[in-house]
Amino acid sequence: MRASGILMHISSLPQSCGIGTLGREAYRFVDFLQQSHQKYWQVLPLCPTEEGDSPYQSSCVFAGNPYFIDLDFLQKEGLLLKEEIEGSWGDDAQQVDFELLRRRRLPVLYRAYQRFRPNAGYRRFCRLNEGWLCDYALFCALREQYGAPWTAWSEPLRTRDKKALKQASEELVLHIDFYKFLQFKFYEQWGYLKRYANRHGIKIIGDLPIYVAADSCDVWANQELFWLDSDGCPTAVAGCPPDAFSAEGQLWNNPLYRWDRMKRSGYRFWVERVRQAQTLFDVIRIDHFRGLESYYSIPAGDPTAEHGHWEKGPGVRLFRAIERKLGRVEFLAEDLGMLTPQVHELRERLKMPGMRILQFAFSLDEESTYLPHNCIENTVVYTGTHDNNTALGWFDSLSAPEQQFVLRYIRAKDRSELSWALIGAAWGSTAQLAVAQMQDVLDLGAQARMNTPATVGQNWKWRMLPGAADCSLAHRLAELTDLYFRSRNER
Repeated sequence: MRASGILMHISSLPQSCGIGTLGREAYRFVDFLQQSHQKYWQVLPLCPTEEGDSPYQSSCVFAGNPYFIDLDFLQKEGLLLKEEIEGSWGDDAQQVDFELLRRRRLPVLYRAYQRFRPNAGYRRFCRLNEGWLCDYALFCALREQYGAPWTAWSEPLRTRDKKALKQASEELVLHIDFYKFLQFKFYEQWGYLKRYANRHGIKIIGDLPIYVAADSCDVWANQELFWLDSDGCPTAVAGCPPDAFSAEGQLWNNPLYRWDRMKRSGYRFWVERVRQAQTLFDVIRIDHFRGLESYYSIPAGDPTAEHGHWEKGPGVRLFRAIERKLGRVEFLAEDLGMLTPQVHELRERLKMPGMRILQFAFSLDEESTYLPHNCIENTVVYTGTHDNNTALGWFDSLSAPEQQFVLRYIRAKDRSELSWALIGAAWGSTAQLAVAQMQDVLDLGAQARMNTPATVGQNWKWRMLPGAADCSLAHRLAELTDLYFRSRNER
């Protein structure tokens, strides 16, 4: 069935307390999606962010971001006072001030925790998530006590000596309970929102990052599953080799999995990751899918990615293990980058839809497979993703001949029609699902870009202005969606 949807992260919602949350504006956005006849809302990873603010470098891939807990909802529960959430949360309604959030958010949430009385729902949540929650809460409490990274902790804590962990758990019990409370409230609020979306015919697509951060609970609690030295530091890290866009390649510095040990455990770590993702999302987008066929290994400490080499990934065995434990899972493969026939063969064998990005389609040298008329049915076509510029920003970066080609192909008169003509080209393709960045629906320029890969400091900050997703915009998007038979209400 043909469908369409919008890509916008929770942080980009126009909430009043400095960052988008799981509060009123999230429900209003679901209403907008329903009114505009969409079937999908795609979000980025929901896990906690660290310095650099990337949701792809988190302290725990199982945990939810406490910044997304809605403070107004906590006030309605009697856990916060109005004056405790008032005051400045940033001067720019179109930008998240992460530095301010880091200073102010957790102290406010701690006041809510002090008023909270554990109930049956809380105890059930802790019991069902014990496999990751206890380690995560202890990890956060230890970082609060001893700082980061965990590799600098005393050896008994670094190596997870049972006696040392037991003693720390007893000494830091209040801090541990606070971090469990945060996860309970995140998952509770997310559960309410997801059920609301599903009841209104909207499915959630969510990201599953392929790698985890070195300074994370995931690595600390599962050291045997990663290529680490005796001090817990990576011996090999992830990245991408040099290409036409980067002479030095991309150095991500994530520790690499020991797939041999993963296999011996029945890929338990990944099975549990997917199990947890199923509670959050209806469709799971696997970030850097090509790394599961073969991955690029770079010696730890190298200043660039130039001297890495390719290693074989788990391939189909991983997905068969997941299927045996969890049944059928609806996946989407982020199959971008340096692909080989083997990567295409793996995705096709798994019958998993891949991705086509229109911003990569308009080459003057050859007929791209990403052009809408070349899209195959079992794929998802995007105007752009969070790693791309907005449609207008991308167009402005093109040469004059490239701009003319784009305008002629999408039948746009000039730049003023570019964003919506590009959305129309995606919606009109044969791809089973078409997705547009919300920035493109809003016809915004480069200032609204979400992320520029290999840069830090200015990413992940964009926010939609209050009232921007109004009825007139929903009506315009609904008309386009109906025209190309992607509507929730089939003609």
